[in-house]
Amino acid sequence: MQARRPNRELIGIDRYLLKSVPLATGWNGLLGRVRKDFTLSLEYRELIMCRVAVLNRAEFEWQVHQPAYLEAGGTQEKCDALREEGISSRFNEEERALLALTDQSTRQVEVDGAIIETLKTLFGEQQTVEAVATVAAYNMVSRFLVALAI
Repeated sequence: MQARRPNRELIGIDRYLLKSVPLATGWNGLLGRVRKDFTLSLEYRELIMCRVAVLNRAEFEWQVHQPAYLEAGGTQEKCDALREEGISSRFNEEERALLALTDQSTRQVEVDGAIIETLKTLFGEQQTVEAVATVAAYNMVSRFLVALAI
């Protein structure tokens, strides 16, 4: 877990996870793969993570991922737009498709088939699956954070 953190310093969520070693081990493995091993660009994964944080009111998650999004190529203008209701025209076609997926999956679980088909056209099947998995994983993270008031 420390190896995934800047300066090897544990953060608030880590301290809660470590109350259950099996949970911490599985969580670290899953989130480590999502953060480092997916072929979907890091910028797009961080975009998804930030939007999930906003939708679920997980401020801690936003504070961790907003700088990472900027570092991966996002802009402050797009960060500001992520906090707005709806999907801004400031995003390109690929980003709008990812945000539509994120919004529907986070808010209503079910995602329109047309959104999935658009993602497959834009990204291919592997990256579409990775986008869906990123949304799902970071909904898990934000729900954990919010429930424990982290």
